[in-house]
Amino acid sequence: MEKQASTEHVLDKLRKRTPQVWIPGNSSHVPSVHEPPAPIGIDDIMDADNRLTRFAPLLARLFPELVETGGIIESPLTPAPAMQKSLETVYNTRFNGTLYIKQDHALPVAGSVKARGGVYEVLHVTEQIAQQNGLLKGSDPCTRLADPDARRVLQKYTFSVGSTGNLGLSIGITATAIGFKSTVHMSSDAKEWKKQLLRSHGVEVIEHSSDYSTAVTLGREAAAKDPDTHFVDDEHSLLLFLGYSVAALRLRNQMKEAGITVDAHHPLLVYLPCGVGGAPAGITFGLKQIFGDAVHCFFVEPLESPCVLLGLLTGFTRPVSVYNVGLSNKTDADGLAVAAPSMLAGRLVAQLVAGCITVPDEELYRMLYMLHTSEGMQVEPSAAAGLYGYTIISSTRPGKKYLEDMQIPGKTATHIAWTTGGRFLPPSEFQIMLARGKNQ
Repeated sequence: MEKQASTEHVLDKLRKRTPQVWIPGNSSHVPSVHEPPAPIGIDDIMDADNRLTRFAPLLARLFPELVETGGIIESPLTPAPAMQKSLETVYNTRFNGTLYIKQDHALPVAGSVKARGGVYEVLHVTEQIAQQNGLLKGSDPCTRLADPDARRVLQKYTFSVGSTGNLGLSIGITATAIGFKSTVHMSSDAKEWKKQLLRSHGVEVIEHSSDYSTAVTLGREAAAKDPDTHFVDDEHSLLLFLGYSVAALRLRNQMKEAGITVDAHHPLLVYLPCGVGGAPAGITFGLKQIFGDAVHCFFVEPLESPCVLLGLLTGFTRPVSVYNVGLSNKTDADGLAVAAPSMLAGRLVAQLVAGCITVPDEELYRMLYMLHTSEGMQVEPSAAAGLYGYTIISSTRPGKKYLEDMQIPGKTATHIAWTTGGRFLPPSEFQIMLARGKNQ
């Protein structure tokens, strides 16, 4: 009965649009990745990383911005002392530990966290198509696929996806560059500039007046009618999930290079913006595989779109929707405007998430503005959600209680706010966002 009352209390706060920190079950223990066993593991993540590395020369040939990295798509891990100090001033409190920004808003090619998952699924399917058509034999280099005769074969195939914007950019830009046709079904939440950017790359954009979930459903149904179309299913794709999880391997290497230790005495807290749940879940799954109980991952969702929190409340045993609790799914954080969560991603990490945090839109603008003025970074509102999560855990009673319950030593903790989009923001759009953030 206590658990039910707690759930009702959480639901009541959701209905009232009250920002909250939700910690699942007994906050004195967050299960490791071994509870329960997962259908995938570290070997699958390493295989995904190997495929991305194997196809890196092809990406370097197709995208000039990847020449310097040899075709590897990765973002910097950057200390943010000015942002940390700014938050301490605004919130009139001392934040222990060290704040870093994982700058996925700066990822090349797609400009968002969706780059790893989207690019990985495109490459995985490309490899299958190439082998089926005899385009890659034996020791043939992957760059063979950029030759004219290979592209004539690839152009017979189509990639399709439903998106609020960022996954569409990842799939559309990558698939078109390789030589495929691509179609993106865009929900009503998608920004106009993202539609225009896709069209500038030769991507077919189909606009829907409905929300994200419906756009995905309609895209899935349309793709099912064409055997030469591969639909990238943001709600059910294990390939996307594995692509996202590769971020954990890359982060581990970056932390080693920076001399950052992660263990029981040096915990890692990660704050992830969350929409349908695929990207934050994949990252969380990978981090848990590597760091176990030493890492604590928090998902941050808009007040009007906390679909993963709803899924966690039910243990992902049945479909849920924010509409069912009277929420609108209307938010300026377009990448997070999702009414129903990914059941696949949710079930894989339901026992791994440290907690969920709900955020009002005005706080996203405040964080966006503060990050730009303190560190010079340009992010979308949705990408600022991680910074809000860090702030709430570090400065509020529920957040501090979690730190106490988990016996997290403040001075030796590393905090990472994961940004998710913003590289391609038009300057005029960003100036409007800055002005709104300044006035919060």
